[in-house]
Amino acid sequence: MMHLHAFSVVYEDNHLLVVNKQSGIPSQSDLTGDPALTDYVKNYLKEKYNKPGNIFCGLVHRLDRPVSGLMVLAKTSKALTRMNEIFRSRQVQKTYLAVSHCQPQPTGGKLIHWLTKNAKTNVTRAHLQEVKNSDRAELDYRLVATWGDKSLLEVHPITGRGHQIRVQLASIGCPIWGDVKYGSTVKDSTGCIGLHAYQISFEHPVQKRMVTFSAEPPFERPVWKVFQSIIG
Repeated sequence: MMHLHAFSVVYEDNHLLVVNKQSGIPSQSDLTGDPALTDYVKNYLKEKYNKPGNIFCGLVHRLDRPVSGLMVLAKTSKALTRMNEIFRSRQVQKTYLAVSHCQPQPTGGKLIHWLTKNAKTNVTRAHLQEVKNSDRAELDYRLVATWGDKSLLEVHPITGRGHQIRVQLASIGCPIWGDVKYGSTVKDSTGCIGLHAYQISFEHPVQKRMVTFSAEPPFERPVWKVFQSIIG
């Protein structure tokens, strides 16, 4: 079933489409067979430009299904190739907002782990030393605010590993709100978690100028609403 509000458009030109993805929507087709963000975007482009036939929609990067926030998609193969290179060479700055049950100690710093993934369970493990078949993961974080038993963190991933922020924060005793896969004791009825891709900066692949986009978290959800005055 197609979801009416799967995403909102943050920016669009002839080359790129930047959207704010709703949590619960997969970035690309998966085993569930549920409509993915790419399906919704193709429908949007088809209707907006009255295009027959196949629509090009290049997925530059991914967000986990329960995560909301900014995603960049390419509208041409040329833009996709250039964006892939920008991401591969880490010429992109990302800021995430995360809500945890716990306050990190220390309240700010750098986390470095080596991650291994179990393909069968889709669970990633964080190791303090390099192990066989592991990928180095690095992020910076800082505590922004607390409200009751919730802590709002700002996270800057340096690397872009699958489940990286989720497993790295969990490994220091700060699982993300609602993320039962990585130790949260709270389960959201919709399966969404308190992690949002808030801001992204990179050089536009065609215009060659620095661009920065941001998108508010879903403040209609109680987990984010308590921090609205701070974020918004």
